[in-house]
Amino acid sequence: MSDALVVIPTYNEIENIERLLRNIFSLQRSFDVLVVDDGSPDGTGQEVRDLMKTYSSQLHLLEREGKMGLGTAYIAGFKWALARNYTYIFEMDADFSHNPNDLIRLYNACYKGGYDLAIGSRYVKGVNVVNWPMSRVLMSWFASKYVRLITGMDIYDTTAGFVCYRRTVLEKINLDKIQFVGYAFQIEMKFKTYLAKFRIIEVPVVFTDRTKGESKMSGGIISEAIFGVLKMKFKSLFGKNNFNEI
Repeated sequence: MSDALVVIPTYNEIENIERLLRNIFSLQRSFDVLVVDDGSPDGTGQEVRDLMKTYSSQLHLLEREGKMGLGTAYIAGFKWALARNYTYIFEMDADFSHNPNDLIRLYNACYKGGYDLAIGSRYVKGVNVVNWPMSRVLMSWFASKYVRLITGMDIYDTTAGFVCYRRTVLEKINLDKIQFVGYAFQIEMKFKTYLAKFRIIEVPVVFTDRTKGESKMSGGIISEAIFGVLKMKFKSLFGKNNFNEI
């Protein structure tokens, strides 16, 4: 058993999941993987079950009925990891927008560098995004600027979904009180990590938009992030239950 678990939420990722998992398991450093599948009708879950015959000690599957949101998938994965002896818990997309090779860099930032949260950052050194239209690049970049302004966090990529948490962070955060399910989930987790005074570092990565499968982006996810940040900051300022006891 590795000390590191990569949590990968999936919904209709049959075109990507096998290649991604084989890439992760071919890395020089050992990682376990938990796929959290929301009942993908394209057979993603079955593909993972088939691969578990080859990677029985490293690959795990948590199946849920229907789409329940990215945030709830990660929280389910975090709780699964905390029930076991993992020290480093990762978030990673299934569509190759996150380079599997960068898992080692995020791991080393926590393991060797002593950080509690390592963020695979698109914006800490310029703008490192491939295959996005300029409109989406600008929307994402300004969203992170907006979040920095409202929250006061010194983080350039506040909506990043490629991260490594040290176990102690997830033990401290009250996962049952996390409110948001889309991009605002990523912001809320970072904000609570920041409020709890954990050590955070941004590791520059190149984000490459998916070439296979369909994006899960929606207008509701974007509006949740915009208005959710204001609500989140308001609660922290006025100490509502100590911001839900972190």
